[in-house]
Amino acid sequence: MIDIIIRLALLFCSISMLGLIYRVIKGPSTADRVIALDAIGVNLVAITALISIVLNSHAFLEIILLIGILAFIGTVAFAKYLEKGVIIERERNH
Repeated sequence: MIDIIIRLALLFCSISMLGLIYRVIKGPSTADRVIALDAIGVNLVAITALISIVLNSHAFLEIILLIGILAFIGTVAFAKYLEKGVIIERERNH
């Protein structure tokens, strides 16, 4: 029973990934694209966790953490770019 539920969750995550990829490509604004990229990161974490459960392996836990950290850093960088126009601020001494 749990195997069927996990496989259905994998299917739903994959279907939502297709919708998010569409939103990244066709998004009406840059903010929509950033939100879709963040949601893709969350879906990647979920899919990796479900695959780890299916394979009964703990080897994917580090990958889950890495994907989560990279998705967070990417979202913060995009948000900062949208707000200020630059990602890394440099002080200019004139």
